Amino acid sequence: MTNEIILSVSKLRKWFPVKSSKVFGEKQYVKAVNDITFDIHKGETLGVVGESGCGKTTLGRTMIRLIEPTSGKIVFEGKDLTAFSEKEMRLARKDLQIMFQDPYGSLNPRMTVGDIITEPYVFQKMYTKKERIEKAVELMKICGLDPVYIRRYPHEFSGGQRQRIGIARALALRPKFLVCDEPVSALDVSIQSQIINLLMDLQQEFGLTYLFISHNLSVVYHMVDRIAVMYLGNLVELADKEDLYQNTAHPYTRALLKSIPSLDFSEEHKLRAALKGDIPSPINPPSGCVFHTRCENCTERCRQEVPPLREIAPRHFTACHLYDGQGKIVDA
Repeated sequence: MTNEIILSVSKLRKWFPVKSSKVFGEKQYVKAVNDITFDIHKGETLGVVGESGCGKTTLGRTMIRLIEPTSGKIVFEGKDLTAFSEKEMRLARKDLQIMFQDPYGSLNPRMTVGDIITEPYVFQKMYTKKERIEKAVELMKICGLDPVYIRRYPHEFSGGQRQRIGIARALALRPKFLVCDEPVSALDVSIQSQIINLLMDLQQEFGLTYLFISHNLSVVYHMVDRIAVMYLGNLVELADKEDLYQNTAHPYTRALLKSIPSLDFSEEHKLRAALKGDIPSPINPPSGCVFHTRCENCTERCRQEVPPLREIAPRHFTACHLYDGQGKIVDA
């Protein structure tokens, strides 16, 4: 990881309109991503964690404009992607790729492995047919697949092999930034470690930068450099992984860490507070701090005032009224 910023988002929003039954009713939106700001450094892996429905996947897809943002800026290598035309964005796709969560649904069942891997070359009008096949064979070897299977179809492979095919396709254009959208959640535990190790090896070999989306905090700890915690479309904490695990600031992050399964059957472990209640509706989120309806430390200020994301320690940011700008705990 270097100090060079490869991609940054500023006040990024993605709101999905909701059909209203009222003729003259106020237009409603699902606020999937709401005013998120952070930077990603070249060569690092930034993990994004949170409960299902918190907006992790939407954030990843919006950052590379697979989904058009509602507002905000996405700056990649000094260029504002939100200002790009369709033609300019097509060229930028060479550097921005995504690895999808479902290895069964992300591959076209009517295409062979060779056709799937070489499709980006066809779309970008790169290489001759012979050269494309040679590139596909090379990518299959890099990703641990036997090139003899190049004419087989996706249904003839296991889940782990399909995910390797997806990785090979994502690497075809030699991207600089790769969104990994829960790439191991649909795989057996024995296969997960293989795919994680492959991704880490590829990062070293090709100098890749990852946005790694996951709900598995154990996998995230093994894989990433920094962790961003999302709740109800908002960024609530951002820190280096060691600092986040050892000096957790936001109550929601603490609840997530406490939810990690453990073989510790001691009374102290049993008494650890679990996160209570359901996540509120993203159409009508709570006023003030969006987490206040489930927070044991909630105050009247939390109910009324939205906490800003501020730095409470070097490289450690949180959006919580419990802390002042110097990281000191404020009396409730």
